[in-house]
Amino acid sequence: MLSVVAQQVVTIQNAIKDKKRRFLFDGDDIDLIPTCTVNITMNPGYAGRSELPDNLKALFRTVAMMVPDYRLIAEIYLYSVGFQEARDLARKIVASLRLSSEQLSSQYHYDFGMRGLKAILTAAGEAKRHLDYQEDILVLISIMDVNIPKFTINDIPLFISITSDLFPGVKLPDREYTHLLTAIHQGTKIHSVCTENNWVADEEYLKKCIQLYDTIMVRHGLMVVGESASGKTVIIESLKLAMTKLHGTFNQTKVSTNKINPKSIQMHQLYGIFDMDTKQWTDGVLPRIMRELSANGEIAQREWIIFDGPVDAVWIENMNTVLDDNKKLCLTSGEIIKLTRWMTMMFEVEDLQHASPATVSRCGMVFLEAKNLSWISILKSYFRLYFPKNLEKQKDNSFELIAHCCDTAFAFIKKYGKFPMAYS
Repeated sequence: MLSVVAQQVVTIQNAIKDKKRRFLFDGDDIDLIPTCTVNITMNPGYAGRSELPDNLKALFRTVAMMVPDYRLIAEIYLYSVGFQEARDLARKIVASLRLSSEQLSSQYHYDFGMRGLKAILTAAGEAKRHLDYQEDILVLISIMDVNIPKFTINDIPLFISITSDLFPGVKLPDREYTHLLTAIHQGTKIHSVCTENNWVADEEYLKKCIQLYDTIMVRHGLMVVGESASGKTVIIESLKLAMTKLHGTFNQTKVSTNKINPKSIQMHQLYGIFDMDTKQWTDGVLPRIMRELSANGEIAQREWIIFDGPVDAVWIENMNTVLDDNKKLCLTSGEIIKLTRWMTMMFEVEDLQHASPATVSRCGMVFLEAKNLSWISILKSYFRLYFPKNLEKQKDNSFELIAHCCDTAFAFIKKYGKFPMAYS
């Protein structure tokens, strides 16, 4: 494939050298734009990339790139959104990312690079416009909102100690999420989402719902990462139903979802294919959905496109332009579909072991752990739904007895049992 590209590039370069107005390109006589150019970004040893063949490499001049000055970029951005103490705050933001990359555990879904910095700066700009706090509090809120959702349980205390050293004496104010929490599990005037679906709302579940909401507010591409039975689907569904319930109040709108399993279909069925013989374009699932949602761009309704399946470099690399600041899906037919401000690309995955760093850095992350989901919640839900009505007086005693027996049984099984699959 790249050898064919090399022939096409050399044809264009020769036409420019000969100062032609028209030239033959793959059998077609086309106009030449003399200022056209071809650039290739090369990251050697990068997941999802391969070395260029020599006949293509010989057509390009190598240019070395220097490492950008994160502190200067952060300082300029903070000044541009109205911060007065931008220099000190930029130094602290960059230090928090550097210390996190050095001291926290190594996880596939962690990213502390330029896009991680950009997400914090964007969140800080939004906070500056909408919240009335001191500047160091606004920056600390932004650092926490962007980073805390993706950390494992063991890394959170360490990250909090890093930020407390960088922002001594700064305390985070209590944030106002009453209306959202009410719609999820405390509804009085309206039936709450948990009541309608017989879900049990524990503290960790509510915390992850809020973190997902915060991530959606600052990122148009995000991944909900966690093992099976960690609560990914329920948390996404809970937030969707709660935001839909609050439609028209508290700046909330309806939410509709479109689910795709990317590994259940082939690449050309997902993105579309251009037939070189008939010169016809056949639409894929994703372009068709995105085109339909883009046509409804003026309607104030959030649209979540959810990819429920494993992420790997084979299909996700084609979405790089969608997930970065371009927000455009570029198809091989030459068509470009732009995301509207209401659209969010969401990925529901078990892990990011096979995803490239480019994909990880482009997405916001919300990480869930199965051990946070207590089996007690499942038991409570079962008792609410299936416990016989004529035995209501024995309900509490039965619950305590079963909970005690299960606790002992699970401890025994975990110690002496053998499992074909991982058990947490």
